[in-house]
Amino acid sequence: MGRGWKGRGGWQQGEVPSADDAAGWFGGRLPDGWFTGAAQVTVDREEIVVVGELPALTDEYEDDAARAAAESGRISRFREETRDARIEIARQAEHRYQRKVAWGAKIGGTTELFTTLSAPVMTRLRQPERLVLDTLVDSGVARSRSEALAWAVRLVGQHADSWLGELREAMSKVDDLRAKGPDLG
Repeated sequence: MGRGWKGRGGWQQGEVPSADDAAGWFGGRLPDGWFTGAAQVTVDREEIVVVGELPALTDEYEDDAARAAAESGRISRFREETRDARIEIARQAEHRYQRKVAWGAKIGGTTELFTTLSAPVMTRLRQPERLVLDTLVDSGVARSRSEALAWAVRLVGQHADSWLGELREAMSKVDDLRAKGPDLG
């Protein structure tokens, strides 16, 4: 859900339409047989990412590297074979939800996303935070401060997933209460 700064009062809903029903809409719109189950639909202010699981590989492989290559090849084939249909579905969803749509597929241990949006984020950091980013760059973990910040955000997301889930749930409840409150405008 989009949010924008309201001023002294805090955050408020942005002007983009709600995408609360996006998972259901995609579930009804996606062709049968594309995925083994319901696609995972993730929504933020700028983008909707749709990732589905492809049917498992049935062949035997020499090692994990060969299996990973086969999985990547299967995902590549899916991407090519479904391109026109995915573009049309994305066009409809972008009109409906006013967000870009990205796609992905997973099979076995391999997940690949196709043409996801990279949104710029502005931040002001004091020297201690900049030193953390510079250490990541100097050590070769990241090529730039921007990449180091993205790495740090991914790491926090992996290690604080349950806490972030609880926080999102609490924010949703605040949004619901705010919507039920009096109209002061």
